[in-house]
Amino acid sequence: MSRQRNSEEGWIPSTRLGELVQQGLITLDKIFANNLVVKETEIINVLIPQLQESVVTINMVQQMTASGQRSRFKAVVIVGADGFIGVGSAKSREVGPAIRKAIDKAKLSVVPVLRGCGSKECGCGHTHSVPFKVEGKCGSVKIRLIPAPQGVGLACADKVKQVLKLAGIEDVWSNTYGDSRTSENLVKATFNALKNAHKYNFNL
Repeated sequence: MSRQRNSEEGWIPSTRLGELVQQGLITLDKIFANNLVVKETEIINVLIPQLQESVVTINMVQQMTASGQRSRFKAVVIVGADGFIGVGSAKSREVGPAIRKAIDKAKLSVVPVLRGCGSKECGCGHTHSVPFKVEGKCGSVKIRLIPAPQGVGLACADKVKQVLKLAGIEDVWSNTYGDSRTSENLVKATFNALKNAHKYNFNL
């Protein structure tokens, strides 16, 4: 399930950053370079209009309350474009609102993806894979993304593929540890690995 949403017309920014974006006075690169906090989804809609949305899972969550058992839906959504990725999850009594809330959270979590050709067998210099081994963790799930030569494709679990495809990564090997059957944790661990690539790059 993939969709693309255009930025809303008539947006009135509620933050200074939103005003700068609306006036065209700041770029996406400067936002990420200065670690500015994005608090409005419209900022992402304006700066990354090609952002795609994909629902990872929708599960029913039941909770016991004083008035009895209450059921809610939990949606996990990823958003991405060539070189960008974000993940969000949200709950609601109905599926539609849960998905919309998750999409908004995913947009606010969008980060740039560090890509490259870290495979010694390839060395093409293109941005088809990850530049070096990166690791991520969420809950009991750990994942390691390993650079792969061009043509290998995404040698990983389906949910990991879903994240990497949206991020614009074409070739990678992966190792997963823990309860990888938990789709939400697996997706968030992959997102964490892509975020950590910037930390590793900074320390090199």
